[in-house]
Amino acid sequence: MSDRHRIELHWRGRDRRTEIVRTESDESVLDAAERAGIGLPFGCRTGACATCTGRLLTGKIEHLRPPRGLKSDSEEDGYVLLCIARAKSDCEIEVGSDVQTDLVTNPWK
Repeated sequence: MSDRHRIELHWRGRDRRTEIVRTESDESVLDAAERAGIGLPFGCRTGACATCTGRLLTGKIEHLRPPRGLKSDSEEDGYVLLCIARAKSDCEIEVGSDVQTDLVTNPWK
């Protein structure tokens, strides 16, 4: 069984596009994207800030450590932190700054 996986990254909104990367066995989705020359938002690289939030559409990921930047209900809804997310199968992930804003509560609404 191969430890390499195919990851489809999907942007929404006006950036609507799809990029495909292949992960190595021990690298995060963010690292695989950077290796392929694809820029994704990130901040801390430790799973604390949630800047790199993505939403898993299909497939399976494993966080390398507990994702401190995600609430448990967000994790249950499929949100992942790409800086510490390692693919365990081929995946489709919604990415970009719009995904992280899904998790921010607007007090003025």
